[in-house]
Amino acid sequence: MQFDLSLQDVFTHLFQLGIALVFALPMAVNREQQAKGAGLRTFPLVALASCAYMLVGMQVYDSGEAEARVMYGIITGIGFIGGGAILKHDNQTVGTATAASIWNTGAIGIAVAYSRYEIALVLAITNFFILQFATPLKKKDTDQP
Repeated sequence: MQFDLSLQDVFTHLFQLGIALVFALPMAVNREQQAKGAGLRTFPLVALASCAYMLVGMQVYDSGEAEARVMYGIITGIGFIGGGAILKHDNQTVGTATAASIWNTGAIGIAVAYSRYEIALVLAITNFFILQFATPLKKKDTDQP
């Protein structure tokens, strides 16, 4: 068995994983401040893991079809994680914004893995602004005590 370690690859992947982590932090801080369950641990881990899985898939598989299957697996898996953030209480469902944000964070990680930093940045900024500023615009349920 041969041990092949390229320092160039190490630094490139370290950079990409760092970018994925940094892009996930604004949503993580928002959710943490709003006490929405998923926060400073979940969001960065989702971004890191989705980026890492995609990087490994891109290195190991030499076909676009195989990479697409890796991406499909990531998207599906993160959907299950996000589903855990959704709770139903009587007539009210909470956690959908957090769940969607977790899914979006996975997309950020995948975009970074493909060096599509502009897509990752737009996703991160848009998601943060929606979480931060759309809440006051949300219709209040008048039936709740």
